[in-house]
Amino acid sequence: MAETMQFDLVSPERSLASFAADAVQIPGAEGNLTAMPGHLPVIVSLRPGVVRAQSGAEAKDFYVTSGFVEITATSVSVIAERAHEGETVTKDDLKHVIEEARADAETAPAERKAVAEKFLADLVHLLEDME
Repeated sequence: MAETMQFDLVSPERSLASFAADAVQIPGAEGNLTAMPGHLPVIVSLRPGVVRAQSGAEAKDFYVTSGFVEITATSVSVIAERAHEGETVTKDDLKHVIEEARADAETAPAERKAVAEKFLADLVHLLEDME
């Protein structure tokens, strides 16, 4: 079995990462998970959080808002609606995302209100973790 897997992270604006990783921690909508070489194929929805790709002794963090992850035995492909590199992101970078989510939660129809409020709560928690 291979000891690394290909890790790619893209957002609509650009490709943020493409390198070999030992493990990738993912903030899945149904809970956190770690993908490693040999993982069974799965597609996961992202929730706001930190994707951490471990490559040897080095780990790179990426802040994501939402999107999807395709995991196979040899790769992890993250397609994020919005993503920022961990060492460069600031709270100000995410402030407008929270404002949009707050407005959406306030105006969401009843059938979508719980989802919009959960998304907002996850974003608020992500910003609190940045401290």
